[in-house]
Amino acid sequence: MASIKQQMTEIGRNAREASRVLGAAPATVRQAAIEGMAANLTAAHDAVMAANQDDLRAAAAHADQAFLKRLQITEKIFAYMVDRLREAARLPDPLGIVLEGHTEPSGLEVSRVSVPLGVIGIIYEARPNVTTDAAAVALKSGNAVILRGGSEAWRSNTLLVSLMQDAIAKQGLPANVVQMPSCPDRQAVRELLRLDRYVDVIIPRGGKELIRAVSSQSRIPVIKHYDGICHLYIAADADPAMAVALTVNSKCQRVEVCNALETLLIDRDGAKTLLPAISRALRDKGVELRGCARCRRLLPDLKPAAPADWDTEYLDAILAIRIVDGLDAAIAHINRHGSGHTDGIVTMDLQAAKLFLARVDSASVLVNASTRLSGGGDYGMGAVVGISTGRLHARGPVGPRELTTYKWQVRGNGQLRN
Repeated sequence: MASIKQQMTEIGRNAREASRVLGAAPATVRQAAIEGMAANLTAAHDAVMAANQDDLRAAAAHADQAFLKRLQITEKIFAYMVDRLREAARLPDPLGIVLEGHTEPSGLEVSRVSVPLGVIGIIYEARPNVTTDAAAVALKSGNAVILRGGSEAWRSNTLLVSLMQDAIAKQGLPANVVQMPSCPDRQAVRELLRLDRYVDVIIPRGGKELIRAVSSQSRIPVIKHYDGICHLYIAADADPAMAVALTVNSKCQRVEVCNALETLLIDRDGAKTLLPAISRALRDKGVELRGCARCRRLLPDLKPAAPADWDTEYLDAILAIRIVDGLDAAIAHINRHGSGHTDGIVTMDLQAAKLFLARVDSASVLVNASTRLSGGGDYGMGAVVGISTGRLHARGPVGPRELTTYKWQVRGNGQLRN
């Protein structure tokens, strides 16, 4: 039996070969493969749900409820997975786009044209929906992908990859466009991170420890984000009903995800009115509130916020609240304590909104909208493979277009270098 190192090297070699075929395939063929993936997934609904239940039973003895929630494929999540595949299939083709072009005085025609990155390695925890999202984004952008999901989702992911490979092969494309290791051994991750000969970029999805480990061990460039310390600033002129609704949705729609609200900032001139209403709405949703000293003077029963609260991604039903002295103070707090993920303002003042958009240094900056909207679907991008808080290559949601690079194409008629 081949060693894990040998297996991963073979997977990398196969991915590189498959990527060259896929990158040259017509857009219609790649679209049909993704549509076939959605059809196969729909037809195998019962088998997928059964495999996921097996994963849940195996994980129940050692995993907490938050982890099990991320692992579970509910009917809603299953429908989401199918819909995301179909959305990805319908997206405009990101390949072969002339990004710029000109003709030199010599007659040389010079163009910069979008092409796939090549081979993507994705390392992630728990959520099986990442498996289908990642495959859809990879196919749409002409990239082969190596998927290494968490061992807890091994049964779910193995079946999902098999279904997707079947759909890909039916379109005459190499099934190795989508691959995963043959066993859940962690050594497969270490070997994947050494495949710099075959893999062009690594995308880790999970907690900070996973991302730091991947970044420190990888020989391959990494697209990453460490934290989702997301803020919402309620300006003094904010519409009260909107302020309450956006705060509750940003925090409570799903507390365990990276674009959920973690710190609420309220302008001092509106705090007396807005803070009690917002706190009532959040407590009705079971959220624990931790307030600064100024907040506690208005609401003495708030739990005191410690300095560490301003730098914490809870991923839980906990929210830190601070009263600030105007727009400048809010922006300063966000740029100091934020993680560059998603931050928003609630205001009717166009000038304040413009300044907030310009000065907050985050991948997504929103005006009068829930932080939960900072994802691929709500940006019209369809499926994404993560949200990057870095600055190199991709920033914000990473969809098909973000997984392309470019090449220079030059046409001449015999020109020589003088």
